[in-house]
Amino acid sequence: MDLGIKGRVAIITGASDGMGWATAQLLAQEGVRLVLSDLKTDQLEKECETLGADALCVKADVTDQAQVDALVARAVERFGTVDIVIHTAGVTGAKGHPLEVGDEDYEDAWRIDFLSAVHVARASFPVMRKGGWGRFVCITSENAVQPYWNEATYNAAKAALAAFVKNLSYKEAGNGILCNTVSPAFIETPMTDGMMEKRAKEKGVSFEEAVESFLEEERPGIALKRRGRAEEVAAVIALVVSERGSFMNGGNVRVDGSVQSVQN
Repeated sequence: MDLGIKGRVAIITGASDGMGWATAQLLAQEGVRLVLSDLKTDQLEKECETLGADALCVKADVTDQAQVDALVARAVERFGTVDIVIHTAGVTGAKGHPLEVGDEDYEDAWRIDFLSAVHVARASFPVMRKGGWGRFVCITSENAVQPYWNEATYNAAKAALAAFVKNLSYKEAGNGILCNTVSPAFIETPMTDGMMEKRAKEKGVSFEEAVESFLEEERPGIALKRRGRAEEVAAVIALVVSERGSFMNGGNVRVDGSVQSVQN
């Protein structure tokens, strides 16, 4: 299927691995010119080379508005515009009883998972408005609509992010910019790998056993009974940012294996 975005310019944050990198690879196949960003870019610079001349790697801390402004400026300098913004950068945050995690834990998740998206939107929307066409997609989580009790810092930040993008969708549609969120569940990424490695060590089991027990004990509502793959999320993101997704605005697309509401 031709997604109708050949020649478009896309910025992807958190692009060095996981869903960000999988999306970059897919969009490159569609002929999209890419500006890939992350906090650490040593590996990303090597990965960029595999995508050809139409890929630019830019190091940026998305919690810093000035660095995000510079990221967008680099994209415009290189390609002349920005058409698509895919914000995947984020952290899981501190876990524990909602009243026992500290203020700093809530603030860290808020700054990284929520305010970073505000920074990216502030920097990129003026450019997309000039072009009269744009796509803005943020990765939230199943937690935004179905929170797990011990992940309150992450839940709150991601729920706020979903509301923020919905707010943008009302006003920016008139500027030709469509704003949506994509909400994955338990996806195979370096972030969840780290969670499972820690779990395996704590329980004295193999990585695979840690994943299996996590699914059984912590995510029993996932009907497909497995972790999702980054490329499965990337395929949905690609559709949402394409011409084929031209009537999708203010939506939240869940890529979660049909999560059911189950709480321990």
